[in-house]
Amino acid sequence: MRLPILAAMLLLSTTAQAHEIWIERDGTGPARIYLGEPAETPPPGGDPEFAKLKAPHILAQPKVALARRAGFLEAKVPAGDVRAWDDAVFTPWGADGKKEGVVYYARAGRAEAVAKLPFELAPVAAGGTRFVLTRDGTPVVGLPVTVIAPDRSKTELTTDAAGMIDTNPAKPGRYLLVASKKEDGPITLPGGSAQAVYRITTTSFVAP
Repeated sequence: MRLPILAAMLLLSTTAQAHEIWIERDGTGPARIYLGEPAETPPPGGDPEFAKLKAPHILAQPKVALARRAGFLEAKVPAGDVRAWDDAVFTPWGADGKKEGVVYYARAGRAEAVAKLPFELAPVAAGGTRFVLTRDGTPVVGLPVTVIAPDRSKTELTTDAAGMIDTNPAKPGRYLLVASKKEDGPITLPGGSAQAVYRITTTSFVAP
């Protein structure tokens, strides 16, 4: 393999793992769906990889229209929590037989104390600050969760024996929770097959 190709694959791997999809919503207004690095100040016009976010699936809203804005996709959805997922942002990367891929999940809101995505951080109680991380309904124990505060500072937590974390928001504003889990495949994605997949999930909520 030529070095430039190897370097490109390594860069793609780092980019895919460092990026997240997340959703922001103010009250009952439209949902804003982002691709990027939420702990970093976004460049004008959004993250350079934003163009790869084309058609995320909004749970229970298969026909919702997505409007492309400067740095995010906008969707007018009913009141309540919003969930989305996308497995087509990055094409699987790596050598043949050892390819890796990524599937993103995102949620905004904490009105419902239930998980509906395959990999999700859901509040233990509606409106609460304690969250449980589940994979297909089963709590995920001992996995790191990053809490990004309104000022973009980060706190690293680890899910306990029940798959839970307590965010303890100290300031008002929007918080974002991020968790990532690598799983062995094989898996078939829209961009091709992979032998391993990174599942990355986010949940955002606004603390008063």
